[in-house]
Amino acid sequence: MKIICIGKNYAAHIKEIGDPVPENMVFFNKPDSSIVRDSKPFYIPDWTERIDYEVEIVVKINRVGKNIEKKFANKYYSEIGIGIDFTARDVQRKLKNNGHPWEKAKSFDGSAYYGSFIPMTQVKDIQDVNFRLEKNGEEVQNSNSSKMIYDVDTIIEEVSKYMTLKIGDLIFTGTPEGIGPVTPGDTLECFIEDDSLLKFKIK
Repeated sequence: MKIICIGKNYAAHIKEIGDPVPENMVFFNKPDSSIVRDSKPFYIPDWTERIDYEVEIVVKINRVGKNIEKKFANKYYSEIGIGIDFTARDVQRKLKNNGHPWEKAKSFDGSAYYGSFIPMTQVKDIQDVNFRLEKNGEEVQNSNSSKMIYDVDTIIEEVSKYMTLKIGDLIFTGTPEGIGPVTPGDTLECFIEDDSLLKFKIK
C-alpha cells in the first residue's frame, strides 16, 4: 500500500504559504510506516521545532489501474475519508530553500493519520464535500472539496500516468488554508460534514 499526497491543491493555502501556483500537479509519496490509525496519539519528533497539521479528504483506491482516463476514474474508488498530513515545517523550508526533496519533512514515521471511511453511496458529489478540523474544540480549518484546483478524478488520471494504483492505496487530496502548529496536549478532531471520523491527542 502506498500513500500519494497532492501538494498545493487549494489556492487559499498556496497564498497563505506564500508560494506561486505550480504549473502542473504536485504530488509526493509517504511510506506505509507513516500511517497511524485507531486514534493513537501523535508524538512530536525531537528533530523538528514545528509540526503543522494539514487536514485533507482521503480517497481509497479499490481496484488496480494504470493510465486511467478521467471519465473512468470514479470506478476506482468507492469510499472517502479524512486524514492529517503532518509536516515538519521548519525542515521543509530548509529543504525547499536548498532545492531538495521534501521527504524528511513529509514522509517521516507517523506523519499520515486517517480515520473511518464513508461509502460513496452516502456522498452526493465528491466535489461538494464539506470538511473541517478542530483543535481543542476550536475550528481551525474548514473548506469544501469544490475548492480543489485538481478534482479527484483528474488527480487519479494524472497520478496513474506515472505509477500503477493498487487496491488499498490512499490519495490525500490536498489541504485548504488554516494550517498551523501542534503542541503537546492538543486534541485534533476531523469531520466530513458533521460526522467526526478521526480524533486523537498530540504528545
